Amino acid sequence: TMAHSEALLVLENFIGGRFVPCSSYIDSYNPSTGDVYCRVPDSGKEEVEAAVKAAKAAFPVWSSKSLLERSQILNKLADLIECDLEAFAQAESKDQGKTITFAKTVDIPRAVYNFRFFASSILHHTTECTEMASMGCVHYTSRAPVGVAGLISPWNLPLYLLTWKIAPAIACGNTVVAKPSEMTSVTAWMMCKLLEKAGVPHGVVNVVFGTGTKAGEALVCHPDVPLISFTGSTLTAQRITEKSAPHCKRLSLELGGKNPAIIFDDADLTQCIPTTLRSSFANQGEICLCTSRIFVQRGIYSEFLKRFVAEAKKWKVGNPSDPTVNVGALISKEHLEKVRSYVKKAQAEGARVLCGEGVDSLALPTGNQKGYFMLPTVIAEVKDESCCMQEEIFGPVTCVVAFDTEEEVIKRANSVKYGLAATVWSSNVGRVHRVAQRLQSGLVWTNCWLVRDLNLPFGGMKASGIGREGAKDSYEFFTEVKTITIKH
Repeated sequence: TMAHSEALLVLENFIGGRFVPCSSYIDSYNPSTGDVYCRVPDSGKEEVEAAVKAAKAAFPVWSSKSLLERSQILNKLADLIECDLEAFAQAESKDQGKTITFAKTVDIPRAVYNFRFFASSILHHTTECTEMASMGCVHYTSRAPVGVAGLISPWNLPLYLLTWKIAPAIACGNTVVAKPSEMTSVTAWMMCKLLEKAGVPHGVVNVVFGTGTKAGEALVCHPDVPLISFTGSTLTAQRITEKSAPHCKRLSLELGGKNPAIIFDDADLTQCIPTTLRSSFANQGEICLCTSRIFVQRGIYSEFLKRFVAEAKKWKVGNPSDPTVNVGALISKEHLEKVRSYVKKAQAEGARVLCGEGVDSLALPTGNQKGYFMLPTVIAEVKDESCCMQEEIFGPVTCVVAFDTEEEVIKRANSVKYGLAATVWSSNVGRVHRVAQRLQSGLVWTNCWLVRDLNLPFGGMKASGIGREGAKDSYEFFTEVKTITIKH
C-alpha cells in the first residue's frame, strides 16, 4: 500500500555536494524483523560517471590545501559524528542487525577515531633525503595525492570500515567515490549530511549506493579512478583484480579469514574463555578477524570445551535494540541460510554440535520472529579438511579441535588458504614468540584479541588480501612518491 511505502526511508546518492535522486531502487531489510525498511539507489554507470566527474573537478583545490587545513576539516567531521553518536548507533544497529551495545561501543566510536587518527597522523609523515657528496648530488622524495580513489566497503562494520578508507584517502589530498554495501547504506548517507558543515568542499567525498555487480563494477572499470581500496570477499576481489588489470590500477584488498585460536595447556583459561567467546561470536561472528577454528591442547581439551560451551549458552540472542542482548541478527535471510548450511554439513560429516543451531531452542521476542537470528554454535570433532574448517563461515559458529604438539598445531593452523589473524594463548613467552613467527598470518594476538594500534600495519597474507592499512601503509597507498635528484 501507498501508506506503507511512505514510511520507508529513501536514500539518495551524494554527488558533488548534493543529494541526487536515482531512477531505480533496491529494498534494504531490517534483519531483526525481516521487513523492508529502506530503499537504496540502484546506481550504475551513469551515476558513477557523475560522481567521478565531481571528484575529478574537486581534486585540484582539495589536493592543494595544506595538510593542516585538511586535518582540521577531518577533526571537525569527527566531532559532528560524535555529537550524533546515539542516532548513528541506532541506525547502524537497525540496518545491520548488530546489537545497539556493539554499535555504541565499537562501530561509531571507531568511525569517529578513524577521522581523528588520520587527521593527526597525516601531520607527522616525513619524506626521505640522501646525499651523494662525491657526485655533488642530493636526492629527496616528495609525495603527492594520486587522484580519485574508489572505495568499496562491506556490510559487517558499515561506517567503521568505510571511514577507515575515506579518512586516509582525503587526508592525503585525494577525492573519493565510495560505494558502501547495498545492505547497509544508511550510516554512510547520514555522514554525507555532515560533510558540508565540517567544511569538506563539494565533490571531495561522493557516495554512490548500489550493488557490486552494477555500481561497484562501474567504479572499478572507470579509467579515471587509479586507486581501488576494497574490503570484502576473496571472490569479489578476484573480479576486481581482473577488471582493473587493463587500467593498471593500484589495489588494496582486505579479504576474508579463517582465523585460528591456539590454546596451549598453560593458558590462563579465566582470561582465555571470555575472550575466545568474544572472538568467536562478537558482532554475530561477522568480523573478518573472528576466530572460527579453536585448537586446544589435549591436556585441557575436555575442560576447555565444558567451560566454553557453558559460557556460550549464556549469550543472549534477541532484539538488537535491547541493551542486555549479546547477539543480534545476521545480515540477511540468504546469509543465515548459508551459515546454517555449514552446521548441517558438519553434522552430516559426523561432527558434534555441542550447543546452538539445531541443538538448543531459540526464543525470540514477538516482533523479532521473522528476523535472521541464530544461537552461538560450537562444533567439536570436525576434520581439518572439512569445509567448516577450510571456508569462511562468517557467522556465530566456531569449531573446536584437539592437538598434541606445537609443531603439529602450527602446520594445521597454516593449512587453509587464508592468513589474516591468529590468536595464541600461552604463558610461556618463548613459545609465544616462536609460534607467532611461524604462523602465516598478518596479525597475531597473544593472550588477547582485537587490540588494535592504528599506527601498525593491518592486513592479511595468502587469500586474505593484498597490501596493508595503517598510519604509514595507508599514507603510502594513497600517495604517489617521486624521487628528485639535484646536482649542485
